[in-house]
Amino acid sequence: MLSPSSLPTIGIDFGTSNSAVACRVDGVARLLPIEGAATTLPTAIFFNSEDRTTHFGREAVAQYLSGTEGRLMRSLKSLLGSALMQEKTAIYDGLVSFEDIIARFLRELAVRAGRELGQSPERVVIGRPVHFVDDDPKRDERAEDSLRHAARAAGFRDIAFQLEPIAAAFDYEQRITKESIVLIVDIGGGTSDFTVVRVGPDRATRDDRSDDVLATSGVHIGGTDFDQRLNLERVMPQFGFRHTGAQGREVPSKVFFELSSWHLINWLYAAKAVRQAKELRTSYSDTRLHDRLMAVLEERHGHRIASAVEAAKIDASVTDAETTIDLSCAEAGLVATLSPADMAQQLATPLENVIACAHACVKRAGLRSNDLDAIYLTGGSSALRPFQHALRKSFAGVNLVEGDLFGGVATGLACAT
Repeated sequence: MLSPSSLPTIGIDFGTSNSAVACRVDGVARLLPIEGAATTLPTAIFFNSEDRTTHFGREAVAQYLSGTEGRLMRSLKSLLGSALMQEKTAIYDGLVSFEDIIARFLRELAVRAGRELGQSPERVVIGRPVHFVDDDPKRDERAEDSLRHAARAAGFRDIAFQLEPIAAAFDYEQRITKESIVLIVDIGGGTSDFTVVRVGPDRATRDDRSDDVLATSGVHIGGTDFDQRLNLERVMPQFGFRHTGAQGREVPSKVFFELSSWHLINWLYAAKAVRQAKELRTSYSDTRLHDRLMAVLEERHGHRIASAVEAAKIDASVTDAETTIDLSCAEAGLVATLSPADMAQQLATPLENVIACAHACVKRAGLRSNDLDAIYLTGGSSALRPFQHALRKSFAGVNLVEGDLFGGVATGLACAT
């Protein structure tokens, strides 16, 4: 337990899929346990309408999957910069804005950090992607403003931001003994961010590190985009995606794109959306596919399927073997499969865009790939085998270093305080 006088500023990695909190004590940055012994918390909120309570992280997902009546919300970070941020949505205690929902999540992180530190933190450095929104500076600025307002509503008084890949660079710097030029690769749930940075033990003590950042770049592609694509291509055909009806036309695809996107699934449970989905029946020649779609929407199994796809992606990457996706919530015995070859095929295009962004960052720094001493990986999606294979092929001969995929950014943010 820390004394109030020694309380540091905390660093918060508010992620699309997972969040983490860290602080620096006696010059050493450390992650704080924020869900039992775990130092990461899934960025998920469940509003339990049965007993009118709010739950976070793994508990939120577990309550939803157990069939408890309520509202699960994930991928909230994906809404930053959009017009939806100020719109209101219904939960058990009335209408609230999405900005307020993000504030509730940040407040919970502060409460959990405060239990560990002995006092509620009031100063925070929050990580942000290089671009919340690609090619739209005004929307990007609006996204940071929304996150700042949410942090202030959560109780923080002194709020600063740091680019997530630069925070990861600070984390990497703690691991090396000589000066190096490194490409930091941060593949998170919502964005892929890159920084070419000069790091080293002697540089770590400098107050001004601006000259050490040689270039940054980022693209709004991340783990949830990979999940969405795999869901769409490997699962949604079981519900009618690309299915041709009796009149020779495909079933309208909008419902399938939304059903495979975490932050849009809840909208499909509204009465109007369900009614529109029912009206699609005449577009099907095989109405069994439509029956499955309606079972998912009426029983609200969209998040369950999205979770199963995410788990299958991880399993196929870790085991390098085919895995199954359980769809029995829609029809008894129904499954889909996902193999490493499927994953490599479906993710080829987005991964090409991510790798191109990495090369653009190196070029912007005035360097060639063989000028790099290392590539440092952070962010959960950087562990995907198809991505690492593509990166090794494209940056041949450069050493890949895998950092703390889920805690590295938060640790680096604490170093930035």
